[in-house]
Order: sequence, then structure tokens, then C-alpha cells
Amino acid sequence: MKSKTRGKSTSGVEILNVSSHGLWIYVQGKEYALPFEEFPWFKEAKISDIERVEIIQNQHLYWPKLDIDLDLDSLENPEKYPLQYRP
Repeated sequence: MKSKTRGKSTSGVEILNVSSHGLWIYVQGKEYALPFEEFPWFKEAKISDIERVEIIQNQHLYWPKLDIDLDLDSLENPEKYPLQYRP
């Protein structure tokens, strides 16, 4: 008996891991690390809220429960976005 081929992921974004240092996401074939030092908004968030991420127009990540949005270009080219959050 042969198993059916799995379908293609339709979400476009997946949370791979959340640790005490940050989170790792997989978006459109690429993996990104979001350390809490640079993305402190996620540090105290519930895992269930972090997992509820949407991709909008294939270039914009949005976490509705956390009201956080990130452009993929800012993850791929951080040097183009010198302003950073400072507590």
C-alpha cells in the first residue's frame, strides 16, 4: 500500500520553535530567528498567541492577538531598517 503524497502547505508561515532566547519561524521556504533582544514584544506572549500568525500579501506577517506586524523585508535586510526598539 502506498501513502498519498502530502499536500503543499497553504499557510505560508509556521512557528518552528519558541525558547527562552526567541522564536524561529519558517516563511515561504526560509527560516528566520527572532531573538527576544530584538523582538521583545514576543517575550511575555502566550505560545498560542505566537502560533496565530498570518501572512498578508506574501510579504507581511501579522499576529492578530498580539497586534504585531512585521514586513519580511525587515527580517531579510535588517540593515535597511536601522530604527530598533529600545526599552
